[in-house]
Amino acid sequence: MQEISLSHVYLGLVAMGIALGLVSLAGKPSLKPTKFQAFWEGYVRFVRSMVLENIGHEGLRYVPLIASIGLFVFFSNLLGMVPGLEAPTANVNTNLAMALVVFLLYNIEGFRLHGIGYLKHFMGPNPYLAPVFFVIEIISHLARPITLTLRLFANMKGGALLLVVLVGLVVQNPFTMAVSPVFLLFIIAIKFLAVFIQSYIFMILSVVYLAGAVAHEEH
Repeated sequence: MQEISLSHVYLGLVAMGIALGLVSLAGKPSLKPTKFQAFWEGYVRFVRSMVLENIGHEGLRYVPLIASIGLFVFFSNLLGMVPGLEAPTANVNTNLAMALVVFLLYNIEGFRLHGIGYLKHFMGPNPYLAPVFFVIEIISHLARPITLTLRLFANMKGGALLLVVLVGLVVQNPFTMAVSPVFLLFIIAIKFLAVFIQSYIFMILSVVYLAGAVAHEEH
C-alpha cells in the first residue's frame, strides 16, 4: 500500500470543497430554476434513476451517499488533469477509504433489513452445496473493496503516467510539433472521458453491491 501522502489528503479536501461549494451555489429548488440549478437537479435525477432501477423505491435513502461519492470521485479525478497535481484517486489510500465505506454500509444494511437471514445471500441456491458457496461468497465479498480500490487507482494512475509520456514525446519530437495542438486536445478529451467513466463505474458498482445486500430473498 502506498504511504499516506499529505498532498493527496489536501487535494481530497479540495475536491470535497469544490463539490460542496458548487452544490451550495445552486441554492434551494425553485419553480423557475436557473441553468446551473437545472444541471444539478439533472444530476440528482440521474443518481435517483440509477438507484431506482437497481434497488427500487426502498433504495432512495442511499441517493445522497451515491451522489456524494460520484461528486468526490469526479472532482478528485478532474484535479489530476491540472498540470503539477495528482488526482487523490491516484492514491490507493483514498480509494480504499471509499471502498470500505461502501463495503461496511451494504453489509450493515443487509443485516439491518434481513437480520441473521442475510447470511442466506451467501449460501447459494443449493442447500447441499451451501458450505462451498458460503466460502466462495465470503472471499468474493472481501475482494470487492480491493477491486473497487485497485480499478480506480490503476486507471487514474496509469492515465496520468500515459498523459505525461505522450505529452513529453510530442514536445520533444520536432516532427510532431505541427500537429501537437490537435494531438494534445485529443489526449485531453480522452482523459476527460476517463474522468466521467471511472466516476460512473464507482457509483454503479456501489449501487449494485447495495442492491444485492438489501434485495429480498424472492428477488
